[in-house]
Amino acid sequence: MRLTTKGRFAVTAMIDLALRQNNGPVTLAAISQRQQISLSYLEQLFGKLRRHELVESTRGPGGGYSLGRKADKITVADIIVSVDEPIDATHCGGKENCLGEAGRCMTHELWASLNSRMVEFLDSVTLQKLVDDQLAKGVVIESTPQVKKAIFSSPIVKPIRINAPNSVFALGNAFSKS
Repeated sequence: MRLTTKGRFAVTAMIDLALRQNNGPVTLAAISQRQQISLSYLEQLFGKLRRHELVESTRGPGGGYSLGRKADKITVADIIVSVDEPIDATHCGGKENCLGEAGRCMTHELWASLNSRMVEFLDSVTLQKLVDDQLAKGVVIESTPQVKKAIFSSPIVKPIRINAPNSVFALGNAFSKS
């Protein structure tokens, strides 16, 4: 079995979300910035996570994502399966046709047994355990969302106010009063 970036990023993003959800919905842009994961990739992953009801979305200002259920009820296996990551070490995808028409290979039972152990292990690790592990390592969670201040490379130029007539009629009126 080879866990691809899809599974790794999904688990990482879910840990980030679970760590920060007490401050309200978490934006994908913030997760993207903290975890160095492409925003468009996160959008794809969270679409799948939302369809599997692992996360909920809130629209509008102050919106973002929150967990769809408690962190101790979400397992790593749930996350990986929801983003279509196969947990399979067999060459045949568990179909027992490793050698085509000739049937399965001599090591099929070995890889099938490994599959069941991997699923068993990943199903035993909850998102809450991963969050607790991060907190035990001393991960600091900011209490308020960080807002980036815009930095301009050139000074802001304010418009110049001119008290001049803005039409031919206003110009005529200006001359008639003098």
